[in-house]
Amino acid sequence: MVGKKSGKALRDEGLERTDNNMDLSSWPQIPAINQKNYYTDYLKRDDQNLAFRLQNEEARTKMTKTAKDRDRALAMAKPEATEAEAEVEADGDANMEDADETPAETVGSKVIVIHIGSQNLRIGLSSDALPKTVPMVIARKSKTSESEDHDEPRPKRMKREDGTEEEPENQFGPEWSADFNRMSSELKVRMRQNKRRMLPNSKDMVVNYNRRQRPEIISEHNDPSRVEWTELSNPPPEYIVGQDALRIPDSSKPRYKLYWPIRNGWCNETDYQSKTMLYLDISLILEDAIKNQLGLTSKKDWLQYSCVFVIPDLYDKTYITQVLEMLMREFSFARVCFIQESLAATFGAGFTSACVVDIGAQKTSICCVEEGMCVENSRVNLKMGGQDVTQAFVKMMLHDHFPYSDINLWRRYDFLLAEELKKNLCTMTEANVSPQVFDFHLRVSGEDTQKHTFRAFDEVHLAPMGFFEPTIFDNDHKLDGRRRLIERSVDIYDGQANDPTSSAQSEIMTALAPALPPNGTANAEPQAAPSDVQATPSRPATSNPLGRVQEQEATPHSSVAGSPAPEVAATPQAAGANTPAVAAPTTQPARQAMEHRDDILPVYALDNAILTSIAHAARSDEKKMRDFIGGIMLVGGGSLTSGLNLFLEERLQLLRPGFAKEIMIGVPPRDLDPQVVVWKGASIFGKLSGTNDSWIGKLEYDRLGQRLMAYKCMWAY
Repeated sequence: MVGKKSGKALRDEGLERTDNNMDLSSWPQIPAINQKNYYTDYLKRDDQNLAFRLQNEEARTKMTKTAKDRDRALAMAKPEATEAEAEVEADGDANMEDADETPAETVGSKVIVIHIGSQNLRIGLSSDALPKTVPMVIARKSKTSESEDHDEPRPKRMKREDGTEEEPENQFGPEWSADFNRMSSELKVRMRQNKRRMLPNSKDMVVNYNRRQRPEIISEHNDPSRVEWTELSNPPPEYIVGQDALRIPDSSKPRYKLYWPIRNGWCNETDYQSKTMLYLDISLILEDAIKNQLGLTSKKDWLQYSCVFVIPDLYDKTYITQVLEMLMREFSFARVCFIQESLAATFGAGFTSACVVDIGAQKTSICCVEEGMCVENSRVNLKMGGQDVTQAFVKMMLHDHFPYSDINLWRRYDFLLAEELKKNLCTMTEANVSPQVFDFHLRVSGEDTQKHTFRAFDEVHLAPMGFFEPTIFDNDHKLDGRRRLIERSVDIYDGQANDPTSSAQSEIMTALAPALPPNGTANAEPQAAPSDVQATPSRPATSNPLGRVQEQEATPHSSVAGSPAPEVAATPQAAGANTPAVAAPTTQPARQAMEHRDDILPVYALDNAILTSIAHAARSDEKKMRDFIGGIMLVGGGSLTSGLNLFLEERLQLLRPGFAKEIMIGVPPRDLDPQVVVWKGASIFGKLSGTNDSWIGKLEYDRLGQRLMAYKCMWAY
């Protein structure tokens, strides 16, 4: 062992210490963490999060104020106790009535409730009984109107090679005519089975009658129901909003073009050239409605108001964050909160659990709600609605020689006329299907009114029948422009798409998916599922969506999402017993790729979509299955078709005979209009100030921004 060297030896070798044991820096030295045993509670408790801290502080402040007010009231009441007691005993009832008649502020009078749809905007105060309804449209100055922009009329007609028009029976192509004739024949068979009396030549009677009809001219001063067209001021405004926009003459000077910011439940990326203009139009429509419909003309007053905004069950996160920015920054509301459509519908109807089927103008959403929460995997969003029925009805009438053969839904007055005819004539009650005579008045700005008489037979029933056979709808251009302006929301950590998804929607998308090319995706095995399903369309997801989910749920370790894609491509039966390790990791990428494909249009038979949604909500629990299947509620403007609930009930009973006694299709109670049920539920939600913790305040939003949504939403955002 080498001995210790002396100081002289160290000095000679240049190794002597000269720092006097002083530290290199006056900054405190932090020792390294023992990696084997360390712990932190950073952001693991609610009291460390700003959103929860502000809630607790607000609750404490409110409790303190209430206690002080109570003590002050008791202190002030003591000196005048004798006189006050005598007066109260003399006319106590009168005083109570006066106190009730002059409240400090009506509950909900400072809360604005907004529900945006593809065709209509419903807006009102939470204290209002019913909302104001405004068309979700804006007209802007343009060189041409929308009818002049399109060379082809809507619905589009086919022409001969020489440019002349085809006969009405051939205007929409042989495939569409074959579908229409098949549906007409099936209706006749069904009506005979139900002992409905039918004339054998009903269709010929309708065609021959319509061919002979000529319009009756009525002068404008003799028309008691003439339309008040929008008169342009001088100088004409840059834009016009709502109902006035729909009443601008197509031949106005200057021309105006209509823009619908929301189409098929999505932001309209087809008609807009920039994302900024799209969101600006949404903002202008909302601003005009708040000022003119609610009477809040000064923006300074908006600082005192809160806002409840209704969003779809399956939403785009980019749209939600942009709306939140708009409401907090541009409109300067004091607080904002969001509620999902299906949950709001159950609030409005007073149900605790239900399967909500919301049929709108261009979108149909289905979702099961259980105990105040939307069942995530049951959410379905279909891109079809009442306007598809309108267009199908017009095509069917033109096919049968409709007297007004020049109808074009790009023209505003024709669009309003077609909507009116659909609402008045379409029915799902087979007893009302017979050759009947109807009439309508065609009113065009600057022209005399024309009264047309026509006959209709099964068109009034087969047009809404498209909900169950959507091939009769025109679905060609619904995906045009998708993702052209607005990028998909992605996770900031892994770059994966993070818009909400559901296994029910994924199953429907898989059933509708076309075959992919061999090199179209890196996951070749899981993507074989869409091709397989497409090759056998009668398979089914359409015939028995419940059985497949029950088979998947039989395995305890199956995917939580219950995705149908692994059933074909990644189950042990398909992959073989020797390759379970390969099948497992391919399940999730296959599901992700299917749910976020933008080339698949979710248009599916309504009855099968409802059963798919319920199957994924119940997850093989028979009690839940019976609860949901016996609590189906129809809401939305598309559900107003006469007899739709009874017809849907019969269809579901045929598909699920084992649950025939439990199946029940309900409508909103208390004679509430199905169109306003969602808004009504949101207005009730806005009044729950004491129990609603989902409000987003200005201070929180300024500091945390859109990250607050993860803490404030009542669902997994």
